[in-house]
Amino acid sequence: MDEASPKHPPIRSFVLRTGRLTPGQEKAFRQQWPIYGVEFSPGRTLGFSQLFGNSNPVWLEIGFGDGESLATMAKAFPRRNFLGIEVHTPGVGHLLLKLAQEDIGNVRIMNADAMEILQQVIPPASLQGVQLFFPDPWHKKKHHKRRIVRPHFVELMARLLQPGGLFHAATDWEDYARHIMRHFSARTDLFENLGGSGRYMPQPETRPVTKFERRGKRLGHGVWDLMFERTPF
Repeated sequence: MDEASPKHPPIRSFVLRTGRLTPGQEKAFRQQWPIYGVEFSPGRTLGFSQLFGNSNPVWLEIGFGDGESLATMAKAFPRRNFLGIEVHTPGVGHLLLKLAQEDIGNVRIMNADAMEILQQVIPPASLQGVQLFFPDPWHKKKHHKRRIVRPHFVELMARLLQPGGLFHAATDWEDYARHIMRHFSARTDLFENLGGSGRYMPQPETRPVTKFERRGKRLGHGVWDLMFERTPF
């Protein structure tokens, strides 16, 4: 997360979990990655019109898990393009299978560190929306520095989102919800809270309920949605 220096490597906001692929996921990587996958080339800016074959608005999801909710949104909004980022390879394989089985064409996938992607290859003011659903809360205080939402991240969102673009986060960890609220609310020059000052949003119909979320609700966990709109430049 921190900018790299010769002595101090960046702090990671995730734990790399390659995991074991099922035979179906391995086949999906061989057959579907050339169609849906986007290789990370440091410093090489992505051209979204070329990548998707159209000029539809682009929404980016950071950490899509198994990809079920991302696939659902892509089907519901065929005139949006979705770029999903995930480091967990079985989750990528699961989504590749889903996209191929349901013939979903408006999704592309990157299997690399989200911060490196955001900092190096996404064009400025090119995104209509960024989604961060149920990120690792790093709930121990000593690990808070690993949370992806920090002042630099807020500034990065402001650089990559178009005026009127939306940052939408959801978490089932109340402390992390307050953390996100605090950092984005501190930059009223860059973002407007669509829920009102210091307020959370009801879950919008556009965000599907995930398997992870349903399990959490059965355990009595709350869920907090936050939506911030990029103010005009």
